[in-house]
Amino acid sequence: MNEKTRFMLVLIAPAVLALVFFQIVPIIVGTNVSFRDWSLHDPKKTWVGLANYAYVLKDEAFLQVVLPNTFGFMFVSVIASLVLGLLVALLLNRQFAGRWLVQTIVLLPLMVAPVIAAIMIRWMFNDQFGVVNAALGVLGLGPYTWLTNRWSAFFVILLTDVWLWTPWFALLLLAGLQSLPHEPFEAAKIDAASTWRTFRFITLPMLRPVMVVCIVIRAIDGFRSFDTVWTISGGGPARATEVFSIYAYVESFQFLNLGRGSAAAVVGAIIIVVFAMALYRLLDRWMEVSK
Repeated sequence: MNEKTRFMLVLIAPAVLALVFFQIVPIIVGTNVSFRDWSLHDPKKTWVGLANYAYVLKDEAFLQVVLPNTFGFMFVSVIASLVLGLLVALLLNRQFAGRWLVQTIVLLPLMVAPVIAAIMIRWMFNDQFGVVNAALGVLGLGPYTWLTNRWSAFFVILLTDVWLWTPWFALLLLAGLQSLPHEPFEAAKIDAASTWRTFRFITLPMLRPVMVVCIVIRAIDGFRSFDTVWTISGGGPARATEVFSIYAYVESFQFLNLGRGSAAAVVGAIIIVVFAMALYRLLDRWMEVSK
């Protein structure tokens, strides 16, 4: 190896070591644990093969509650955040008085930690002391127990997640909008194209590559969401809002069965990898057809 190659290896060595020790090694250890009877209260560590995987894949709670909740949460959150983020990006792409103030307010959720935001929203929707029920009381509507019903609790969780992620979509889509060439828009203006037709046939097709990247990244992150759901509902009431990451956490650290929890994590990793690849191919095909 020449001096240049050695210098390059020295530069990337810290990143490679961090990747190995904090990602690859835990994945290997977790996969090994998933094939064993590894309970914290009685760690026999006996090799049981695919027994933990069979338990997870046959568990009615996993199949009928966790997976539908996870995919439903992911789809609704991504679509709502994308639509709202696009609307905000289109607004901020225009020149108007007070634009800097609006942009600062819109980006505020990016500065709030998800756990802090979830605690704040949970207190806002508290059935006894929450400001939401106080406002409903002023309007003559009775107090509502938001977090004791499945759908209302899911609404609160989704509201929090969309509030947190809409600025992220807006920021990336705004960067995409500002990088678009001006010539097609000038030609549309000369042809007297309406605002809607300009958006539909010029802005949206050229912005699709950015949208695809945003959707794929956010979908992967939405599948593994934990902190917001755990802080607001803890997966309740009665596991009604439990998502995949909480299922793996509960199996590992509440039921103290690391084998089943690790098996659930591996199953979830396989699902999200297959789903992300399929989603990317679908969106890529959508982009090709749109051309």
